[in-house]
Amino acid sequence: MTASRAGAGGSDDLGRIADALERMSPPPATRPDFDCAEAFVWSPSPEGLIPVAEVSRVALDLLVGIDRARDELLANTRRFAQGYAANNALLWGARGMGKSSLVKAVHAAVQAEGLKLKIVELHREDLPSVGRLLALLKESAARFLIFCDDLSFSHDDQHYKSLKAVLDGGIEGRPENVVLYATSNRRHLMPRDMIENERSSAINPSEAVEEKVSLSDRFGLWLGFHPCQQDQYLDMIRGYCAAYDIRIDEAEMRAEAIEWQATRGSRSGRVAWQYFTDLAGRRGVAL
Repeated sequence: MTASRAGAGGSDDLGRIADALERMSPPPATRPDFDCAEAFVWSPSPEGLIPVAEVSRVALDLLVGIDRARDELLANTRRFAQGYAANNALLWGARGMGKSSLVKAVHAAVQAEGLKLKIVELHREDLPSVGRLLALLKESAARFLIFCDDLSFSHDDQHYKSLKAVLDGGIEGRPENVVLYATSNRRHLMPRDMIENERSSAINPSEAVEEKVSLSDRFGLWLGFHPCQQDQYLDMIRGYCAAYDIRIDEAEMRAEAIEWQATRGSRSGRVAWQYFTDLAGRRGVAL
């Protein structure tokens, strides 16, 4: 009798524990409506894809000085959208030279050609949840470009292991309808001084950073971005002026733009846009 009551009590306890765990676990993600938008942002908690009504981007022809990277990324993206084989891409190099802008502009250009391609932004801090994201995407007939901006890792950062699920796919393989584009200021996604420090202090220097450094090797397409020359910087501003129909004397624009970049201590596409934004504001033009 006592044993029977104890058994019944134990069963009740297990039931209460199971109910508590079910309440604590996040609800399963609902199947997203991929027809409602062309762009989404992945949210791991609450889990789901947030539609983006309008993507913030510039036109592809306004990106000056990155012709080779533009052509290669556009061709790779076009092949993927057409259903053919395509590489994951790492856009690395100088800050402010249009890496993120190029990804978004290429997506728009491919769509303008009548090809169906969705873009999903994945934040670096959400990489551990990428497996759940892939599970949602692979169930769809659509094709997806996962975009991870400003990707980099510190020496104790384990998020890079989650990234391998997208690049290599593990035992299941990467979904056929998914490709990853990432941007980074670092070619190997980790600081060079950290690479050198780990190599110098390791028993086997060749293995010290192999796992992390080789992560960038898993991107089939590497596109480098380098600081622009003054002529390219001025051409960027001329292109913006033409696109938004802002007229300014060439000598005046040149003098102001050079002074503007001198106060910033650098030249880049971002600095060119910031000067142009100031110019447009002074001329009473809304961008």
